[in-house]
Amino acid sequence: MTGPHLFIGLCLWACASTAAAHSALDPATGGTAALRWSFEPLVIAAMLLSLGLYVAGFARLRQRTRLGRVHRLYSAAAFVAGWLALGVAFVSPLDGLGAWLFSAHMVQHEILMLVAAPLLVLGRPLGVWLWALPAAARTRIGRGVQARSVRGAWRWLTLPATAWGLHLVALWGWHIPRAFEAALVHPALHAVQHTSFLVSALLFWWTVLAPRAGHAGRGFAMLSLFTTMAHTGALGALLTLAPAPWYASYFESASAFGLDALEDQQLGGLVMWVPGGLAYLIAALAVAASWMASRNTATPGRDALPNP
Repeated sequence: MTGPHLFIGLCLWACASTAAAHSALDPATGGTAALRWSFEPLVIAAMLLSLGLYVAGFARLRQRTRLGRVHRLYSAAAFVAGWLALGVAFVSPLDGLGAWLFSAHMVQHEILMLVAAPLLVLGRPLGVWLWALPAAARTRIGRGVQARSVRGAWRWLTLPATAWGLHLVALWGWHIPRAFEAALVHPALHAVQHTSFLVSALLFWWTVLAPRAGHAGRGFAMLSLFTTMAHTGALGALLTLAPAPWYASYFESASAFGLDALEDQQLGGLVMWVPGGLAYLIAALAVAASWMASRNTATPGRDALPNP
């Protein structure tokens, strides 16, 4: 399945899954209201539809061919894990808790960008989703994404510098206090925030996990990971070491959990700074190990005997 297929499908799913993923809670109801599960109809429908299509497509592929069965199983496991991560972010009590605690909100964002997004890229679900559709629909969709404008946009979006820059703008832009506060107040804007986090993360992880051929592609992937680790760590450090809280919306709600707003912000900054940075570091080391393994495979040792 080509890159444009994956990008369009995952973006549509991301928009549907996040369109109603957050609803503001009334602080007057008490802190225990934040611990409820969220069952937004649009989110549940998008989640169930995506899983149903995947099961149907996977079953049809298993019937048609046995080639690549092990690879498909690995992809299916990655998709299911990413799907469950989205459920934790949007359906579990973590979603409601994010309206009360900045730190919980940061955990939700990190799950979207560092857990769900890379797993969905590894899962490559759109190819399986397409096999759940009739043959005529598959043909029409395939012709649509082969259009020159679509392929040109895809090539530009998946340039390492483009994906890296879009991810940086989404991260830093939405953490500007005025933008963050506006997203907390307006559910539609909050859906845009979540969608931009997830879509930019999907693009970023696509350039990292499916880099362009050759050593230059892996080199750009490592550079993207290390520089992203640096700038997200800097944002986390600013949040952690700030002398005063940035977001007034959490002044009262954090106290329901025994925290003041500054302590809550410091905890959220540490979530972005330490576990988030560690995730990027592990990914960079994995890319480096894959790069070295490919070099060793392609270049025989000096003492190796010539092939007769």
